[in-house]
Amino acid sequence: MTACLRAPLACASVALLVVVALFAVGRAEAAPDSTQTFAAGEACAFALRIDITGSTQVNKTFEGADGRVRLLSAGTGSDLVFTNLATGKTFTLTGNGSVTWTRIDASGSARLTLTGHNIAIYFPTDIPAGPSTTLVVGREDIAVDLATFQFTRLSRTGNTTNICAALS
Repeated sequence: MTACLRAPLACASVALLVVVALFAVGRAEAAPDSTQTFAAGEACAFALRIDITGSTQVNKTFEGADGRVRLLSAGTGSDLVFTNLATGKTFTLTGNGSVTWTRIDASGSARLTLTGHNIAIYFPTDIPAGPSTTLVVGREDIAVDLATFQFTRLSRTGNTTNICAALS
């Protein structure tokens, strides 16, 4: 992800903004609320732009006596338009239901549990190594090393769509 996406837990939060998603076709008509751009080799083999519009996510924070912090984000995700910047080809998803739990441990690690419709972006430094951008309709568990911001997929179940392949 971009530097802003790999900043301390903002990384997880912004990643989840991209991660929280979708399912359908048809370009959003409104101007995007925000845009994320990834260089070739980061999220796909080609340069990728993601235009992000709207969201009705509800966010809550829970702090435990043991030092753990849990963040909940649930609701309808953003409409996303993915663009292959080399060809101009687009792939559009409309916001759909998703739930993200982020658990931050005092040890300096975090765990993301994503359910519903989510976008998972893995960089070459992640495990499994990217670049990859995938729509996951199901569940994905990810360990995050907060010192290096390396993501490690622990498990994935459900249906997937390879967005990089759809844009190639």
